Amino acid sequence: MKAPNKYRIRTGFMASDDSYGNNGRFLFKQKKNKPDLDVIASDQIGWEHVSVSTQHRTPTWEEMCFIKNKFWGPDDCVIQYHPPKSDYINNHSFCLHLWKPVDIKIPMPPKIMVGV
Repeated sequence: MKAPNKYRIRTGFMASDDSYGNNGRFLFKQKKNKPDLDVIASDQIGWEHVSVSTQHRTPTWEEMCFIKNKFWGPDDCVIQYHPPKSDYINNHSFCLHLWKPVDIKIPMPPKIMVGV
């Protein structure tokens, strides 16, 4: 994981500086007619994690891919979990999460099972 420090929020709510490493809040301004992407990142307790939200809608697949590539490399595999309903926590209606365990390779299905 690598924090894209040029997008780091340095003043106000959840402000941080480069000394926080990968932990902090980041704001990605998008082009006209697209919402800004508000990201909170951390690398604590054996996990790398980002939450991605917008103000009025859930982030799209393309936006999640964009954020994934800002925080991880092209060959890194990260996960978007769909937990059991009994474990749901919803603090923000328009937020999605990406996760990567530290020091564990994430198993992936064979490509043939995904498509041709």
